[in-house]
Amino acid sequence: MNGQANDRRGFFREAFTRLVREVAERTEQRVAPRRWFRPPGAADEITFLASCTRCGDCLPVCPVNAIIKAQPGAGLAAGTPIIDPAIQACVVCADMPCAHACDTGALVPPAGGWDEIHMGILELDPERCITFQGVQCGVCARACPVGERAIALDSGGRPVLRPEGCVGCGVCVTACVTSPSSLQLRLATAV
Repeated sequence: MNGQANDRRGFFREAFTRLVREVAERTEQRVAPRRWFRPPGAADEITFLASCTRCGDCLPVCPVNAIIKAQPGAGLAAGTPIIDPAIQACVVCADMPCAHACDTGALVPPAGGWDEIHMGILELDPERCITFQGVQCGVCARACPVGERAIALDSGGRPVLRPEGCVGCGVCVTACVTSPSSLQLRLATAV
């Protein structure tokens, strides 16, 4: 009998957890239907939108001006800091000045530093990448500020993506010699 009660509790706990997760996802889709690349240390989108005062303190401290404000047509995200990797990638500053400049908690430098940052997910199109056609390149791997933890070259000189080490900064995407880039960055989904 006790085993059945535990099974029943487990079933209801799991069902309740799934329900809460689904409600949270649907709420997030309604409140923030469009996703943006956020500066490092950004809270989840709903928390970020609620805590960001749109002060702009994170913008001037970015050494490469990668952080810009979302346009007025961006709905609730208007005026919040975003990064458009197609314009200027984040260069993975060692001390994350943008997160340190934020007094509201919208950006918080994680205790583990860059090891805990995943702004985007990198994808490679081998049909576009010239190394898969026998041309030597390696620009993406050399440009990566994280190094071989994120992107390395195999014995044939082709890029090997390592998602567990990639922070999703976009430097390799903008450095790629093909046009459009053989590398694409897509937004990381919330867990």
